[in-house]
Amino acid sequence: MKYRIAAALIGLSAVMTAPAHAQSSPTLAKIRERGHIICGTSPGVAGFSIQDASGRWNGFDIDICRALAVAIFNDQERAKFVPLTSKDRLIALQAGEIDVLPRTTTWTLSRNAGQGVAFTAVNYYDGQGFMVSKKLGVDSAAKLSGASICVAQGTTSELNMADYFRKLGQTYEPAAFGTSEEALKAYESGRCDAYTTDISALAAVKMKLQDPDSYIILPEVISKEPLGPWVRSGDDAWFNIVRWTVAALVNAEELGITKANVQEMAKSSNPEIKRFLGQEGKFGEGMGLSNDWVMRIVSTVGNYGESFERYLGAGSRLKLQRGPNALWTNGGLQYSPPFR
Repeated sequence: MKYRIAAALIGLSAVMTAPAHAQSSPTLAKIRERGHIICGTSPGVAGFSIQDASGRWNGFDIDICRALAVAIFNDQERAKFVPLTSKDRLIALQAGEIDVLPRTTTWTLSRNAGQGVAFTAVNYYDGQGFMVSKKLGVDSAAKLSGASICVAQGTTSELNMADYFRKLGQTYEPAAFGTSEEALKAYESGRCDAYTTDISALAAVKMKLQDPDSYIILPEVISKEPLGPWVRSGDDAWFNIVRWTVAALVNAEELGITKANVQEMAKSSNPEIKRFLGQEGKFGEGMGLSNDWVMRIVSTVGNYGESFERYLGAGSRLKLQRGPNALWTNGGLQYSPPFR
């Protein structure tokens, strides 16, 4: 009997440690046949997705798409970008016009249920705020009663704003515009007393104004805005590739693996690092990728912290604090599931 039990345990161990057969993904097959991945992006949000003078896209969200291109083709330039407004972004994803939507799009129940799209992973924890001119003499969002506020249509910002003032028992005048750019332009022209969107976006658009120092972002954070890439529902294999790509960037930072040291770290005797970088096991093959897919991603775009610092952190124009986007070991919320 004890031999049969031992044999059963060995068999169970083999099942638990062996990678599953590669799942078939129609989205991945289509991307490979096409020769590039198509990503939806914001028309231009500093730090997250913006084109440089040569027309090349750069930003925190852009890095997600480039990482996917590296995972699939080992070539970050095989990522193509389609600028989308807030009201059109999920429609474009549903219609198959893009393969993934990494642009700043909040994870909500109404979006996740019944719209044919699925949220994969949080790559940025944000919250909504308000920006006003210093001349307005307001130092708190609670003092905006009766104010006119510019906002973009098709965003969570509209409902959050309504909820906020309703809870305060205050009135306000919403001025909704088709795009964030139109809303910001209307605000700068004096159409509204305040402008509202996610705080990270406020920090980005503030730099676009003619006299940035004459505006302030009020201290209140009135909502939870977990942001990250979206995919169409019904393709679990593609969902997993996108989810684990985000996790790979975070896990690389947790393990101290950077763009500069990844080649050396691949020689580590640490079994966790060896497995993560594809030196042991066949977990990449289980997703339809090469086993060194993570190593190639980090070699190209770096880890989560490097991407954050490059586009959003103290070394960037935005100079945003990590805050909840710090690793869980540093008091933040960023946390990768185990790669095993």
